[in-house]
Amino acid sequence: MPNQDPAERRVVVTGPPRRSRPASGYYRPRTEIDEQTTLGHTYVRSLMRTQLRAAFAVVAVLGLLVGPLPLLFATMPDGHGVAWAVLGFGLYAPLVLLARWYVRRAERNERDFVRLVEDR
Repeated sequence: MPNQDPAERRVVVTGPPRRSRPASGYYRPRTEIDEQTTLGHTYVRSLMRTQLRAAFAVVAVLGLLVGPLPLLFATMPDGHGVAWAVLGFGLYAPLVLLARWYVRRAERNERDFVRLVEDR
């Protein structure tokens, strides 16, 4: 072997391999959804389930709020003015609050889903 000058000696530099994508066994949830895999389908179904749960809660509260009104009106034979007052003014505020709660809940569910999919 010929004599080499120490300044000309080659040095091998090693480090972790660089990859443009994560390890092959790992897929981001967004990829799973885009590729319509079983796991992606499960992610979307979980969002749909939470949205449906919120909708059923609204329907249940609405049923409890509006359901007994015919019985209430039947007990008051001459209460036409009271019936219109209850329907016009008494139900308006609870319905608006219920709708507002539902919209906020649906948006929160979607934000949580996006946070899960974006892997933040």
